[in-house]
Amino acid sequence: MKTFADIRALAAQHHPDLDARLAAHAGPKTAEELRAIPDDRWLAQMTRCVFQAGFVWKVIEAKWDGFETAFEGFDPNRISFFSDDDIARLVSDERIVRNGQKITATVENARMVADLSAEHGGFGQFMADWPAHDQAGLLAVLKARGSRLSGMTAQYFLRFSGWDAWILSGDVGAALVREGVVDKAPTSKAAIATSAAAIADWARQSGCSQSEVSRVLALSVG
Repeated sequence: MKTFADIRALAAQHHPDLDARLAAHAGPKTAEELRAIPDDRWLAQMTRCVFQAGFVWKVIEAKWDGFETAFEGFDPNRISFFSDDDIARLVSDERIVRNGQKITATVENARMVADLSAEHGGFGQFMADWPAHDQAGLLAVLKARGSRLSGMTAQYFLRFSGWDAWILSGDVGAALVREGVVDKAPTSKAAIATSAAAIADWARQSGCSQSEVSRVLALSVG
Protein backbone atom coordinates (compact mmCIF):
# COMPACT_ATOMS: atom_id res chain seq x y z
CA MET A 1 0.00 0.00 0.00
CA LYS A 2 1.48 3.33 -1.09
CA THR A 3 1.86 6.32 1.18
CA PHE A 4 -0.68 9.06 0.66
CA ALA A 5 2.07 11.27 -0.76
CA ASP A 6 2.68 8.66 -3.46
CA ILE A 7 -1.04 8.37 -4.22
CA ARG A 8 -1.33 12.15 -4.44
CA ALA A 9 1.63 12.24 -6.83
CA LEU A 10 -0.09 9.64 -8.99
CA ALA A 11 -3.27 11.73 -9.02
CA ALA A 12 -1.22 14.77 -10.04
CA GLN A 13 0.26 12.82 -12.95
CA HIS A 14 -3.26 12.14 -14.24
CA HIS A 15 -4.49 15.64 -13.36
CA PRO A 16 -1.82 18.40 -13.43
CA ASP A 17 -4.53 20.76 -12.14
CA LEU A 18 -5.04 18.59 -9.05
CA ASP A 19 -4.69 21.43 -6.56
CA ALA A 20 -7.30 23.50 -8.42
CA ARG A 21 -9.65 20.51 -8.61
CA LEU A 22 -9.39 19.93 -4.88
CA ALA A 23 -9.74 23.64 -4.08
CA ALA A 24 -12.98 23.78 -6.09
CA HIS A 25 -14.66 21.67 -3.41
CA ALA A 26 -15.39 23.07 0.02
CA GLY A 27 -13.72 21.17 2.81
CA PRO A 28 -15.63 19.59 5.70
CA LYS A 29 -17.29 21.89 8.19
CA THR A 30 -16.02 22.32 11.74
CA ALA A 31 -17.93 20.81 14.64
CA GLU A 32 -19.23 24.28 15.50
CA GLU A 33 -20.48 24.79 11.95
CA LEU A 34 -22.23 21.41 11.95
CA ARG A 35 -23.95 22.21 15.25
CA ALA A 36 -25.19 25.50 13.81
CA ILE A 37 -27.02 23.85 10.88
CA PRO A 38 -30.79 23.90 11.65
CA ASP A 39 -32.66 20.61 11.65
CA ASP A 40 -34.70 21.61 8.59
CA ARG A 41 -31.52 22.00 6.50
CA TRP A 42 -30.35 18.53 7.49
CA LEU A 43 -33.68 17.08 6.37
CA ALA A 44 -33.61 19.13 3.17
CA GLN A 45 -30.15 17.81 2.22
CA MET A 46 -31.19 14.30 3.17
CA THR A 47 -34.26 14.56 0.94
CA ARG A 48 -32.27 15.97 -1.97
CA CYS A 49 -29.87 13.01 -1.82
CA VAL A 50 -32.70 10.49 -1.58
CA PHE A 51 -34.45 11.97 -4.63
CA GLN A 52 -31.20 12.26 -6.60
CA ALA A 53 -30.42 8.57 -6.12
CA GLY A 54 -30.98 6.79 -9.43
CA PHE A 55 -32.31 9.98 -11.01
CA VAL A 56 -31.00 12.89 -13.08
CA TRP A 57 -29.57 15.33 -10.54
CA LYS A 58 -30.23 18.36 -12.76
CA VAL A 59 -33.96 17.64 -12.67
CA ILE A 60 -33.97 17.68 -8.87
CA GLU A 61 -31.94 20.87 -8.87
CA ALA A 62 -34.34 22.56 -11.30
CA LYS A 63 -37.34 21.59 -9.16
CA TRP A 64 -35.76 22.31 -5.80
CA ASP A 65 -37.69 25.50 -5.06
CA GLY A 66 -40.83 23.46 -5.59
CA PHE A 67 -39.59 20.84 -3.13
CA GLU A 68 -38.95 23.54 -0.53
CA THR A 69 -42.50 24.86 -0.93
CA ALA A 70 -44.22 21.48 -1.14
CA PHE A 71 -42.44 20.19 1.96
CA GLU A 72 -43.10 23.43 3.85
CA GLY A 73 -39.46 24.31 4.44
CA PHE A 74 -38.60 20.79 5.63
CA ASP A 75 -39.52 21.40 9.26
CA PRO A 76 -39.00 17.86 10.64
CA ASN A 77 -41.40 18.34 13.54
CA ARG A 78 -44.16 19.27 11.10
CA ILE A 79 -43.39 16.74 8.37
CA SER A 80 -43.07 13.89 10.85
CA PHE A 81 -46.81 14.21 11.46
CA PHE A 82 -47.79 14.17 7.78
CA SER A 83 -50.72 11.83 7.22
CA ASP A 84 -51.47 9.46 4.38
CA ASP A 85 -53.59 12.26 2.90
CA ASP A 86 -50.58 14.59 2.98
CA ILE A 87 -48.49 11.97 1.20
CA ALA A 88 -51.23 11.45 -1.40
CA ARG A 89 -51.35 15.22 -1.95
CA LEU A 90 -47.59 15.32 -2.53
CA VAL A 91 -47.74 12.39 -4.94
CA SER A 92 -49.98 14.60 -7.09
CA ASP A 93 -47.87 17.75 -6.67
CA GLU A 94 -46.27 18.68 -10.01
CA ARG A 95 -43.76 20.98 -8.31
CA ILE A 96 -41.75 17.95 -7.21
CA VAL A 97 -40.73 14.53 -8.53
CA ARG A 98 -43.81 12.50 -7.66
CA ASN A 99 -42.19 9.33 -6.34
CA GLY A 100 -44.42 7.95 -3.60
CA GLN A 101 -41.73 5.81 -1.98
CA LYS A 102 -39.28 8.71 -1.72
CA ILE A 103 -41.98 11.06 -0.45
CA THR A 104 -42.84 8.53 2.25
CA ALA A 105 -39.12 8.21 3.02
CA THR A 106 -38.97 11.97 3.61
CA VAL A 107 -41.70 11.69 6.23
CA GLU A 108 -39.91 8.79 7.89
CA ASN A 109 -36.59 10.66 7.80
CA ALA A 110 -38.28 13.69 9.34
CA ARG A 111 -39.20 11.47 12.29
CA MET A 112 -35.59 10.30 12.57
CA VAL A 113 -34.25 13.87 12.49
CA ALA A 114 -36.82 15.01 15.06
CA ASP A 115 -36.09 12.05 17.34
CA LEU A 116 -32.31 12.39 17.20
CA SER A 117 -32.62 16.13 17.67
CA ALA A 118 -34.65 15.59 20.82
CA GLU A 119 -32.20 12.98 22.09
CA HIS A 120 -29.05 15.03 21.46
CA GLY A 121 -30.11 18.65 21.69
CA GLY A 122 -30.17 19.13 17.93
CA PHE A 123 -29.51 16.94 14.91
CA GLY A 124 -26.42 19.04 14.20
CA GLN A 125 -25.16 18.28 17.68
CA PHE A 126 -25.60 14.56 17.01
CA MET A 127 -23.68 14.83 13.75
CA ALA A 128 -20.92 17.01 15.19
CA ASP A 129 -20.34 14.65 18.10
CA TRP A 130 -20.00 11.53 15.94
CA PRO A 131 -16.26 10.74 15.49
CA ALA A 132 -14.99 11.08 11.91
CA HIS A 133 -13.07 7.80 12.15
CA ASP A 134 -16.36 5.91 12.61
CA GLN A 135 -18.22 6.87 9.44
CA ALA A 136 -19.27 3.24 9.02
CA GLY A 137 -21.01 3.40 12.39
CA LEU A 138 -22.80 6.61 11.47
CA LEU A 139 -23.93 5.10 8.18
CA ALA A 140 -25.32 2.15 10.11
CA VAL A 141 -27.38 4.49 12.31
CA LEU A 142 -28.76 6.36 9.30
CA LYS A 143 -29.67 3.10 7.60
CA ALA A 144 -31.32 1.62 10.69
CA ARG A 145 -33.23 4.70 11.83
CA GLY A 146 -33.87 6.41 8.51
CA SER A 147 -35.41 5.42 5.20
CA ARG A 148 -33.62 4.92 1.87
CA LEU A 149 -30.40 6.09 3.54
CA SER A 150 -27.94 3.38 2.69
CA GLY A 151 -24.96 2.95 0.41
CA MET A 152 -23.97 5.88 -1.75
CA THR A 153 -27.06 7.92 -0.88
CA ALA A 154 -26.01 8.21 2.75
CA GLN A 155 -22.37 8.82 1.83
CA TYR A 156 -23.35 11.70 -0.46
CA PHE A 157 -25.64 13.07 2.25
CA LEU A 158 -22.74 13.21 4.70
CA ARG A 159 -20.34 14.76 2.16
CA PHE A 160 -22.81 17.38 0.90
CA SER A 161 -23.80 18.29 4.46
CA GLY A 162 -20.19 19.11 5.30
CA TRP A 163 -19.43 16.09 7.46
CA ASP A 164 -15.90 14.75 6.85
CA ALA A 165 -16.98 11.84 4.68
CA TRP A 166 -15.37 9.44 2.27
CA ILE A 167 -17.38 8.22 -0.72
CA LEU A 168 -16.71 4.72 -1.98
CA SER A 169 -17.31 5.54 -5.63
CA GLY A 170 -16.27 3.22 -8.42
CA ASP A 171 -12.95 5.06 -8.84
CA VAL A 172 -12.25 5.05 -5.10
CA GLY A 173 -13.00 1.34 -5.02
CA ALA A 174 -10.61 0.78 -7.93
CA ALA A 175 -7.88 2.71 -6.12
CA LEU A 176 -8.40 0.66 -2.97
CA VAL A 177 -8.13 -2.55 -4.99
CA ARG A 178 -4.97 -1.26 -6.66
CA GLU A 179 -3.45 -0.51 -3.26
CA GLY A 180 -4.28 -3.99 -1.98
CA VAL A 181 -6.69 -2.72 0.67
CA VAL A 182 -9.50 -4.89 -0.70
CA ASP A 183 -9.64 -7.45 -3.48
CA LYS A 184 -12.82 -6.15 -5.11
CA ALA A 185 -15.21 -3.22 -4.90
CA PRO A 186 -15.92 -2.64 -1.18
CA THR A 187 -19.61 -3.42 -0.74
CA SER A 188 -19.62 -5.88 2.17
CA LYS A 189 -19.59 -4.68 5.76
CA ALA A 190 -16.11 -6.11 6.30
CA ALA A 191 -14.70 -4.55 3.12
CA ILE A 192 -16.20 -1.17 3.94
CA ALA A 193 -14.66 -1.31 7.42
CA THR A 194 -11.26 -2.21 5.96
CA SER A 195 -11.53 0.61 3.41
CA ALA A 196 -12.56 3.09 6.09
CA ALA A 197 -9.57 2.14 8.23
CA ALA A 198 -7.18 2.65 5.31
CA ILE A 199 -8.69 6.05 4.48
CA ALA A 200 -8.49 7.09 8.14
CA ASP A 201 -4.85 6.00 8.22
CA TRP A 202 -4.01 8.04 5.10
CA ALA A 203 -5.82 11.02 6.64
CA ARG A 204 -3.74 10.76 9.84
CA GLN A 205 -0.59 10.26 7.80
CA SER A 206 -1.15 13.32 5.63
CA GLY A 207 -3.12 15.67 7.87
CA CYS A 208 -5.79 15.84 5.16
CA SER A 209 -9.48 15.35 5.72
CA GLN A 210 -11.06 12.00 4.88
CA SER A 211 -13.04 13.86 2.24
CA GLU A 212 -9.85 15.00 0.49
CA VAL A 213 -8.25 11.57 0.78
CA SER A 214 -11.32 10.10 -0.88
CA ARG A 215 -11.18 12.62 -3.73
CA VAL A 216 -7.46 12.07 -4.28
CA LEU A 217 -7.97 8.32 -4.39
CA ALA A 218 -10.62 8.78 -7.08
CA LEU A 219 -8.40 11.10 -9.11
CA SER A 220 -5.44 8.73 -8.83
CA VAL A 221 -7.28 6.24 -11.04
CA GLY A 222 -7.17 8.47 -14.11
